[in-house]
Amino acid sequence: MQSFENARIAVVSGGRSTERERSLMSGRAAWESLERQGYATRLLDASDKTFADEVRGADVAFLAIAGQYAEDGKLQGLLECLDIPYTGSGVTASAIGMHKALAKTVAAAAGVTVLPTLTLPARARDVVAQAITSTVAFPLMLKPLSEGGSIGMTLCHDTAQLAAALRALDPVEGWFAEPFTTGIPVSCGVLEVDGSPVALPPLATIPTGAEFYDYATKRDKAKYRYECPASLSSSALDAVTTAALTAHDALGCSGYSRSDFIVTPAGRPVWLEINTLPGLSHTGNLATMAAAASIDYDQLIRMILATADTAEGYRP
Repeated sequence: MQSFENARIAVVSGGRSTERERSLMSGRAAWESLERQGYATRLLDASDKTFADEVRGADVAFLAIAGQYAEDGKLQGLLECLDIPYTGSGVTASAIGMHKALAKTVAAAAGVTVLPTLTLPARARDVVAQAITSTVAFPLMLKPLSEGGSIGMTLCHDTAQLAAALRALDPVEGWFAEPFTTGIPVSCGVLEVDGSPVALPPLATIPTGAEFYDYATKRDKAKYRYECPASLSSSALDAVTTAALTAHDALGCSGYSRSDFIVTPAGRPVWLEINTLPGLSHTGNLATMAAAASIDYDQLIRMILATADTAEGYRP
């Protein structure tokens, strides 16, 4: 691990995914933290036409960005071609993590409990609807295969809601459907410390009034509250942290990650997905979990930066 004290650091943010605004928020927060700590930094927007030229001048890239063309391995591939170390997971882990159904297959093979999934290509909506209704019982969750931030995730109770959800979005990668499972949304961050993954205290997100933790709820702080550490049984907490660490390793993640779960009323955690570049706002999930582990925000950013060389050495 390196401190990068004298390095030229490019904080990469923005981009052109549907998560651009969240990325800009994370980028600004991370950049301000590094500036406050005395690092030599530049804040770059990955959507700028001059980005590839500007990032060449950096010794390391701090990735505070999410979504397509950022969290899916494409940006990581560019940085590897330019021989620039970067924070977060490598090309393969990023690509697998972003493909939600494939990520579940890999995690399940490692022993992590997941929901059964039906994967469907982006094609005629009536064909997709028919395939879903003949396989998955209502209520069901419909999700784009490769999006983050709960974008496009829709709870469908009947065929009318399913048809409306399919009309509302046209994902390039296609869809997947899974049974809707009631329970508590729980996240668990993993942060590599001296090269070893360590699970942070799990965080529960309690929606207030919403049927589930959807895109609109996630972006309105009046509609949810955090509970960290989550008020779960010790066995459920252990199962969550174990699954988060297992998924992190199984997918080949490096640096840090965040796994999302539903913990059923019986206390059974079900793994939903992994975020290979979790949001880095001051009040976001990862920062909240770090604070519960007595890691303040500036320390968290410094620890993530220090994993850049570890991540670079670990990449497949």
